[in-house]
Amino acid sequence: MKRITTIAAICCGLAAVPHLAAAQSQAASTTAAEPLPAPDKDFVQAASMSSSTEIDAAKLATKNTDDKDVKSFAHHMMLDHTKLTMQLKMAAPHGVTVPKDNSDTAVLDSLRGLKGKQFDDAYIQKVGLQGHKDAINAFKKEISDGQNADLKKAAQKALPTIEEHYKMAQDLAAAKGVTQ
Repeated sequence: MKRITTIAAICCGLAAVPHLAAAQSQAASTTAAEPLPAPDKDFVQAASMSSSTEIDAAKLATKNTDDKDVKSFAHHMMLDHTKLTMQLKMAAPHGVTVPKDNSDTAVLDSLRGLKGKQFDDAYIQKVGLQGHKDAINAFKKEISDGQNADLKKAAQKALPTIEEHYKMAQDLAAAKGVTQ
C-alpha cells in the first residue's frame, strides 16, 4: 500500500511539471518583453568585461611574473573580481544574462607574450591602473544614470572595492616605477 501511494505521488508530481515549465516560460518571456534600459545594459556589459579581464589577466600574471608583489596583487584581484561577478549576477534581473567570459581580448593579447618586468609594467598599467579607472567610471555612471534599483545598489556596494583596487594599483605602480 505504501508503495502504491509513493508511485501515485510521483505521478501527480510529474503531471504538475508541464504547468511549472509553462509558468517559468511565461515568467521568462515577461522579463524578456521588458529589456534593460540602455544605461543598465551598458553597465552589465562593462562590469562583467572588467571582472572577466581582471580574472584572466591575474591568471596570466601567475605564469608571466616572478615578482611577489605583482603576484599578490593579481591573486587579490582574482578573488575580489570573482566575488564581484557573483554579486552582479545576483543583482541582475531575472532573464538578464550576465556575460561570463567576455574579457577584453586586446588587453589580454597585449600581455600574453610578455614576461618578467615587461609583463609587470604592462599589467600594472593596462589592468591595474587603466582597467580600474574605466571600471570606476562605469560604476559611477550606473549609480547616477542606472534605472534598475538592484543594479544601482550593486554598483554602490562594489564601488569602494573598485576604488580600493585602483589605489592598490597606484601604490604598486609607484613601488615598481611604472608611470601613471
